[in-house]
Amino acid sequence: MQNNLQYLYKKALDARAPWTTRWDAAMRYTMPTSDADAAVLFDATAADAVDNLAASMYTLLTPPESLWLNLVPESDAAPDADAATAALRAHLNDSNFYTTVHQCYLDLVVLGTACLFMSENPIGADSAFSFTAIPMTDIAVLPGMVFHTTSMTAREVMEKYPTWTVPDNMRDAVRQNPDLPLRLVQSLIGTEFTAWLDVGGDIENNIVSRGTFETNPYLIFRWQVASGELYGRGPVLRALPDIKTANKVVELVLKNATIAVSGIWQADDDGVINLANINLTPGAIIPKAVGSSGLTPLASGADFDVSQIILRDLRERIRHALLADRLGLLSEKEMTATEIMARNADMMRILGATYGRLLHEFIRPLVDRGLQILSRRGIIEKISLHSDAELKYIAPIAQMVREESVITQQAPGEYNG
Repeated sequence: MQNNLQYLYKKALDARAPWTTRWDAAMRYTMPTSDADAAVLFDATAADAVDNLAASMYTLLTPPESLWLNLVPESDAAPDADAATAALRAHLNDSNFYTTVHQCYLDLVVLGTACLFMSENPIGADSAFSFTAIPMTDIAVLPGMVFHTTSMTAREVMEKYPTWTVPDNMRDAVRQNPDLPLRLVQSLIGTEFTAWLDVGGDIENNIVSRGTFETNPYLIFRWQVASGELYGRGPVLRALPDIKTANKVVELVLKNATIAVSGIWQADDDGVINLANINLTPGAIIPKAVGSSGLTPLASGADFDVSQIILRDLRERIRHALLADRLGLLSEKEMTATEIMARNADMMRILGATYGRLLHEFIRPLVDRGLQILSRRGIIEKISLHSDAELKYIAPIAQMVREESVITQQAPGEYNG
């Protein structure tokens, strides 16, 4: 079993490898994480559009302090769905869900895939739930499997898994340095959970914890998926060639602007002008020989009009790919109701498939796990979607779907899970 686990982990890492290069490029041009990356970012069109789209997804899918989900009993004999709905909403509001999920929307827009970890808080906490946005570079997946890699100190591993017995080959090192950095891998295959230290050798000797989960705590959701791919493709990945080109055009424009302002100068090599002593400052006097032309400006071949035309076209395509042209105009006060409805219809034609995928990969698993945690704690009766209650999704995006009939065979403005 453990040899098979090692094989599956390596297979998942190999499957993720090509995506990390794409993710690095997407992050570099939209959410740079280092000074070096920020120093070569010259055009912020994509970064602004990413913030706008992520904020819009936040308010359209999971608006804080608003009613965006409801449970309806399947029959009169079903558990109290109203009490379950109220408890679920209350514990989500009291948790860090709304402050964390926005990070996932940023990952969803930029990388095409996001991961929200939904854990259970200790008894006595304000909420039964706790949420963590996990970077996709720490997650590797295969169908039905999740591998989560994280760096922890030996002390942190012992605090998280109190039953862990330090292996003999590590005991001296951990005793001397409790803050010894370790690489912890947590895998979930089906419902079976295994945590082990990735320190080489047989996994069996490095097991930290084993267990089972009734529901998957890793909520992994994607923007859109191509056939045969495990990870999603978001609007930034699709627009990345234009984003890179626009950034390069702005860089070249700035360099040419520097030349246009300070100029490039030429001088006759007449033995009189010493270029090392020339200081091009206002009021400077530069000697020249009789009959010499002195310093003369060298004409620049840069055409700013052409570059601006190219840049304008690139920026329009970037904003279009990231829905900025649609989302921005939705708030225009001068638009009529008919124009707003037409703009809604255009946006929902694009978001329709993404909306359906997020319902099944994010919203429904979120509700499933929330109900399971609350029922196990005795806060609500045990209630199951489909058999006991149906999920009615009533967020603003569901209202837009209803109006534009993007998703059919649903009750108006609702998702029946």
